[in-house]
Amino acid sequence: MIKEYKTVLLEESDSIAILTLNRPEKLNAFNMQMLEDMIDAIDYVNKEDGINSLIITGAGKAFCAGADLSAGEKTFDKGFDTSGIFESDFRRDAGGILTLKIFNSLKPVIAACNGDAVGVGATMQLAADIRIANKSARYGFVFARRGIVPDGCASWFLPKLVGVSKSLELCYSGELITAEDGQKFGLVNYLEDDPNNLLKKAVEIAKKFTENTAQVSVAMTRQMLWNYSSDTDPENAHIMESKLIDSRGASDDAKEGVMSFLEKRKPVFKNKISKDLPDFFPWRKSKFKDE
Repeated sequence: MIKEYKTVLLEESDSIAILTLNRPEKLNAFNMQMLEDMIDAIDYVNKEDGINSLIITGAGKAFCAGADLSAGEKTFDKGFDTSGIFESDFRRDAGGILTLKIFNSLKPVIAACNGDAVGVGATMQLAADIRIANKSARYGFVFARRGIVPDGCASWFLPKLVGVSKSLELCYSGELITAEDGQKFGLVNYLEDDPNNLLKKAVEIAKKFTENTAQVSVAMTRQMLWNYSSDTDPENAHIMESKLIDSRGASDDAKEGVMSFLEKRKPVFKNKISKDLPDFFPWRKSKFKDE
């Protein structure tokens, strides 16, 4: 165990952090304590150079059943003080706070969906780089059935994954869809037949991402693709790529990358996120006070 939390577990194996939603008796229903715990855990992973990637999964038979509805009719009608997180004249959606934290991650993020993912349980996965799901898992964007609207910045993320029309179909109906159907239209990247192999598959992909690649380069690549893929034209992408190629090209990592290739050996990259990010990053200013 890396750190102790009330609603999640954070473990590390082979430079991979595994964040497990840990309220199995409540089907890992999301509450404000879980938000606080997950944000702290993700911050920890970002700051630790010895951790190269993050896997998010759930304990028990569900990934996350959505918001904890134990408050009854007041579930979505209670104040949440975000003054310590955001400068704002309105209350920020808790699911969106979490999804933006995942979006701003400097490490690759893989969602390993072990069971049903409903509401915020589905939307928090949208900012992951890869979504792997058990074949038995189901997804539900059930917000209209609860008399609210999508959370977790889903109106930005979901159409990028499945298109506007399919997004509307999923959110209008609020119906549960199988992971197999989700794979057909791009919500799920990989299916796993054996539930016991889900984490093994996630770890395998995480290692593929990071074992032979430079940590700083991976961090910058993640930010580039997530940020600039939505621009209306490629100009800003070209400007940032040019700056980063110059910055990285002069780094020890670039020298090691070339020489390891020429010498036919595995690279040993030494630059670290904690001290070697380019001085012009972050180029997109986050509204989070601590970033």
